[in-house]
Amino acid sequence: MKAPSLTLGIEEEYQIIDPATHELRSYITEILQGDHMVLGEVKPELHQSMVEIGSKVCHNPAEVRSELVRLRGIVMDLAAKDGLVIAAAGTHPFSCWTKQEITPLERYVGVKQDLQDLAQQLLIFGTHIHVGIEDREFLIHAMNVSRYLLPHVLALSTSSPFWQGRRTGLKSYRSIVFRNFPRTGIPPILRTFGEYEDLLETLVDTNSIPNASKIWWDARPHHLFPTLEFRVCDVCTRVEEAVSIAAILQAIIAKIWKLRRDNLTFRLYTSPLIDENKWRAVRFGLDGNLIDFGKGTEAPARALIEELLQWFVDDVLDELGSRKEVEGAFRILREGTSADRQLAVYDRTGNLGAVVDHLVAETADGVRPEIAQRFAERVAAAPARG
Repeated sequence: MKAPSLTLGIEEEYQIIDPATHELRSYITEILQGDHMVLGEVKPELHQSMVEIGSKVCHNPAEVRSELVRLRGIVMDLAAKDGLVIAAAGTHPFSCWTKQEITPLERYVGVKQDLQDLAQQLLIFGTHIHVGIEDREFLIHAMNVSRYLLPHVLALSTSSPFWQGRRTGLKSYRSIVFRNFPRTGIPPILRTFGEYEDLLETLVDTNSIPNASKIWWDARPHHLFPTLEFRVCDVCTRVEEAVSIAAILQAIIAKIWKLRRDNLTFRLYTSPLIDENKWRAVRFGLDGNLIDFGKGTEAPARALIEELLQWFVDDVLDELGSRKEVEGAFRILREGTSADRQLAVYDRTGNLGAVVDHLVAETADGVRPEIAQRFAERVAAAPARG
């Protein structure tokens, strides 16, 4: 097998926000009428209040950071032309999906026609990270093995504790909304790339899907690029969190390659077992327990994620040049995820508008300092819960 290139690509989905009302604002049509030079990188999504960016191919996490700063800045500037801002979180704290307009492009009209209310409800925002793997057989092997660690990575990214103005009690409500779609969740174990092609061919031949882009597993072979695409994460509010998670996923694939090269492997577990850990990550984020299936015991999520960082991937980080970015996850373990910080703002203020301001500030941090400061000051000025 050929060694993987381990290139990185990242896509992020943002909320377009009216800063006066804190509500989502349908605005993607205006963006699409703007500077056509950016339209290859700034894309529409299903709802008009959403916008997606896609990075260039990156060779390391430092390049991912530069791309995210550049692309977030472009979107912020486009939104600012009409006095709007953007926020990165898996769900909006209170805007209602029934009031959102579908983007009037054929592909999205088709999705709405196929999936009806499920499509309308899909007011969620994710991060998709691509890792370059050119050998298709190793790609399938890497997908099989990395399934085990998807809940651990999700727990680091949780940013959707609210839905429709309610505190849900979950850290990743986005995951709950998305699992209603078909062909989602933890991918199955596949023996070969040919087995994946057989599955795909059957789905296409039976008019279940038009092509592989409609397979929405938490990790999947991408239908256009030689990458394994990880789709499990909520969109990360801070740039540094997204960079850290991209670095971790790159390191996981590098370690799986190293084991495979040395004729070693990692035990595979069935999807129902991994789903149990995913549920725990969805429900509790970093504050619950995950199951160590090798030992047959549960342990604090933070301890098992530290084990992932310090034991499983540590020996590939210097070769990748990503130690600093991977170790950024220790800040998340100490300070909590975006979901935890949103809940802290709400606990202090009882005000979901303040939560939105907080998200705008953190999204702009390191990108547009003036926006970050202005909205951080709004959060600080919000009166405490009486």
